[in-house]
Amino acid sequence: MALLLMVDAEHPAEELRELHTWLGEEPELRGRVRLVESDPPPGALGPVLEGLQIAFGAGGAVATVASVVIAWLGTRKGEVTVTVTRGSDEVQISAKGIKGLDIAAAQGSTGHIVEVLGRGEAADGDE
Repeated sequence: MALLLMVDAEHPAEELRELHTWLGEEPELRGRVRLVESDPPPGALGPVLEGLQIAFGAGGAVATVASVVIAWLGTRKGEVTVTVTRGSDEVQISAKGIKGLDIAAAQGSTGHIVEVLGRGEAADGDE
């Protein structure tokens, strides 16, 4: 299974690098999060950071990713939105919608993400 995370923000590459760090600190995700880059446009130096890819087998990793993304968004200033995609399923979470949530509401948001993106997780097996 693989998830693709994209960030919409004033400085998306900086935000993606920060989110990459947060995700990489989770033992369940360590070594499974990679930067997705494209070739630089003509005249630019270095690749363009477009997103993060997380590859893992079944077994609750979607909940871990969702929890980390929600916690990370709670620390963001300004307009930041994360789009998480798994196959044809997609969820968008914004910092504006996360700030000020109590624990129960944050758990509810995590549950919603798992419900949308975790369908068929047990059937996927390790990829």
